[in-house]
Formats: sequence, structure tokens, C-alpha cells
Amino acid sequence: MHFVEYGEGRPPLVFVHGFACSLEDWRAQLEHFRRSHRVVACDLRGHGKTPGEAPECSIEHYGGDVAALLATLEIAQAVLIGHSMGCRVVLEANRLAPERVAGLVLIDGSRQGVGDGAAAENAARAALAAKGYATFMRAFFEAMFLQESETSRAAVERALELPEEIGAALFPRMARWDAARMEAALDAVKAPVLAIQSTYVNTERKRVPIRRGETTPWLDLVKQKVAAARIEILPGHGHFPQLEAPERVHRLIEGFLPS
Repeated sequence: MHFVEYGEGRPPLVFVHGFACSLEDWRAQLEHFRRSHRVVACDLRGHGKTPGEAPECSIEHYGGDVAALLATLEIAQAVLIGHSMGCRVVLEANRLAPERVAGLVLIDGSRQGVGDGAAAENAARAALAAKGYATFMRAFFEAMFLQESETSRAAVERALELPEEIGAALFPRMARWDAARMEAALDAVKAPVLAIQSTYVNTERKRVPIRRGETTPWLDLVKQKVAAARIEILPGHGHFPQLEAPERVHRLIEGFLPS
């Protein structure tokens, strides 16, 4: 696994990227928090500079990889910070190694599948097949931004670089994990949780910005399973608030960290 590590100070912060992304999404956070904390960010299998084969690209494997990274680097009482798919990964890592986790930050999470896991996986695979992989991925990522920019164009083009055999296998597996394992992973959380939300996928399957006072099925599930979870809404931004509004994300994380 390719990872970067900087700085000193507690609690250590471990950053986990989303689907078809890389640790580069955390460059602003790494630069900011390395001044006061030990910070680590990794590329998940098949992403960035970490090799991977399609059969081993799943939330279960990714969670195990992050838990193993914590053990290898002898990191205890870390705050795990995940974005999008990374929310799933840090929840799975927490389920596997709760003794190493002091807190969880979930940035613009969602739930793609409910009910039967196999049915959710098959539905996601059918959605990919209906449009074709490249067309689906371009539209999927373009919808993550409220307006086109250099940042949005770079994110879309990077997403399209993910090998189809990996993306087409991983995306349906996310839906299966959501349906079959997400609730149990949230039930396993004992550490404090901060959920930062800027968008959600509505009933028409379109990603839209969230407004103050609104909630989503994902946020409702987090609050149901982790009653003390802190929810923060960042209106006016797309799916990548750590890129689009880094200073606001920094302040929210700083306010969540134990003093």
C-alpha cells in the first residue's frame, strides 16, 4: 500500500479517499494538520500508486488494509477521516480494530444500497451496464460538482483513469456492503463521530446540494445508530468539500478533535 506520513502530535489523523480517487484529495488537509499532528494518507488497492486486482477491491478488503496499516505503523487512538467511499472504509476499519480508533470523521457519506445485499449489487451492476462504464463514470463524477472548474475537470479525468475492471467490480460491491454491512458497522462504533455533509443523492438518483436544516437517509441512519454523532452541514458546495472549502473542513475537524 502506498501511503504518506508527516508531522508529529496527537491524536494521529488517518485520511482515506473515495471511489476512483487518491490520497491527493487530502493535500490541503495534510499540509494544514502536519503542523500539529501526525498525519497519514493512503492509496487504496487499485487507486493512485497502490496496485490492485479487481477480485480484491472491496470495502471489506479496504477496511482490512487500513486496519493493517494502523498496526504496521503502530498507530493507536487515531482519528480516521473518510470521504465518500472512504466513509465505508473507515467504518469497516473501526469494526476490525476499534481499539486503535479514537474518532471517526465521515465526509459526505451516503448509502447506495438497502435490503438484500445481492440484489443491491446486481442493481448497481445493471446501472453501469445500461449506460456503459465510461459514460456512467463521467456523468457520475460530473454531477459531484455544482459548477465546472479546474478542480472538477481534474477529478473527472482522474476517475476515468481507474481501470474498468476495477471500477466495474468495486462500485456494485459498495452497494452490496451498504445493504448488507453498513448498519452493523455503525452499530460497532463506540468512538465519537463527526459527519460533515455537503450533498446527497435524492429520490431521483441525482446528487444535489444539502441546505441547513435538511437531513438525508444516510444522516438519519448515522444519528439512529450513533446517537451522539455530531452533524455539520456545509451548504453551497459539491461532493468534495475538502477540495472546495478546505478551511471550513479544517475548522470542523479541529473543533471535533480532543484537546
